[in-house]
Amino acid sequence: MGKIEDNLKKKISKEYVRKAILSTVKVAGLLGVALLAPNALQYMKSIGLVSNKRQKEAIKRSRDNMVRNSFLRYKNGFIELTEKGEEKLSSLELINYALDKPKKWDKKWRLLIFDIPEKKKSQREKLRHTLLEIGFLKIQDSVWVYPYPCEDLVNLLKAHMHIGKDLLYLIVDSIENDSSIRKHFNLNTD
Repeated sequence: MGKIEDNLKKKISKEYVRKAILSTVKVAGLLGVALLAPNALQYMKSIGLVSNKRQKEAIKRSRDNMVRNSFLRYKNGFIELTEKGEEKLSSLELINYALDKPKKWDKKWRLLIFDIPEKKKSQREKLRHTLLEIGFLKIQDSVWVYPYPCEDLVNLLKAHMHIGKDLLYLIVDSIENDSSIRKHFNLNTD
């Protein structure tokens, strides 16, 4: 395996461990520090990750890093999720969100248009990054396009990022000079 693939595999593994720990703490509420590793291991097994001898070590190291980065905090011998940890878990859940692609395109475009104020700049940047990760195409700074239904995702984004009125979802029949957009999404260019 090449260096790039190896680095990507390590990054994905770390994200799964973070998500497992944060999800475990969220579901259990306050969680005894001694119970964290077994519960996180159980979660990782349930999502199809194979456990190995060093996972307890990796979970402990990841937990300690998340405490240092204020995603988790100790409270009376227990560990709990912070507000920053809730946000991190939400972003990890969104990254793994995948849109279903129908077999046949309905020849309608889904546009997302947003006007997020400067005071919410971090949400705006997070939204742009998320849309890019999911597969949307940016056609202007705050205008993104996708060829398939994605209303549920848009509602999820609005709720998670608290940008309900700042983000509009449109379904349009045509976009002027859309041949490059069709090409990007591998759609009929007729």
